[in-house]
Amino acid sequence: MTSPYGRGMLHLAAALDPGAESCTEAVRLAERGGLDFVTLAGPDAPSALSRAAALTGRIGLVAEAATGAAAYGRAGLLVEEPQARASPPADVPDPHRRTAAASVLVVDAGPGRGDLRFAARYADVALVRAVGAAQARAARGELRRAAAESGRDPDTLRVLASLRIDLGGGEHAAEPGHGGGGPRHTAQGPLYRGGPVDLAELIALWHTEGAADGFHVTPVEPPRDLERFVNATVALLQHRGLFRTFYPGGTLREHLGLPHSVNTMERSIT
Repeated sequence: MTSPYGRGMLHLAAALDPGAESCTEAVRLAERGGLDFVTLAGPDAPSALSRAAALTGRIGLVAEAATGAAAYGRAGLLVEEPQARASPPADVPDPHRRTAAASVLVVDAGPGRGDLRFAARYADVALVRAVGAAQARAARGELRRAAAESGRDPDTLRVLASLRIDLGGGEHAAEPGHGGGGPRHTAQGPLYRGGPVDLAELIALWHTEGAADGFHVTPVEPPRDLERFVNATVALLQHRGLFRTFYPGGTLREHLGLPHSVNTMERSIT
């Protein structure tokens, strides 16, 4: 059931290093934790995700690129390569070139108005950067308002807070400026440094307050931080009934709780 904030289930995703030898194992670990999807960036991403797709069954796989995003289906086939930057509809790839598989568009909302407007109009998932719940809530609210203004139902947009995580502190309390006080601003983006238990508290608090539909985390030191995130943070959220223990369906759209229909980009040009 949706709250007055449009908040439903909690969504979790992770950014992985496609060049790491343990990349495939990292994707499988993320799937065992029930994460919605993983993202990989760089020239090695498509091949890395193709290898991972052969060994996974449910988790969403998304390859990032400077000019777009590529979503891979369960069989590892490329099903979407839309333009992921603000551009006129004429520049949007022909949707008839896609396969029949359901597709997902993940967009970094970024600091620019063009990025935000594009994400609000076309994205299934928008990634935002925030160092506090209030800032995240404001960004989510702006995206949802822009989505409504573009003629779409804002409840079909999932807004995830991007967060770099350093869980090297084990179960020790989060450093000042982290944990309950929120992440710390760095040149690479918001950073949380502390224990996995405190991170679970932060995720639960932001989600409960309607600040974000979930989190997209980037481990500072893989595979250590991903292992601690899945085996401790996610496990605690599952134990508290805040995150699923199994996938509800076989597609990423089902994981995200999105309807089985053409996406917003297709609706705008058909």
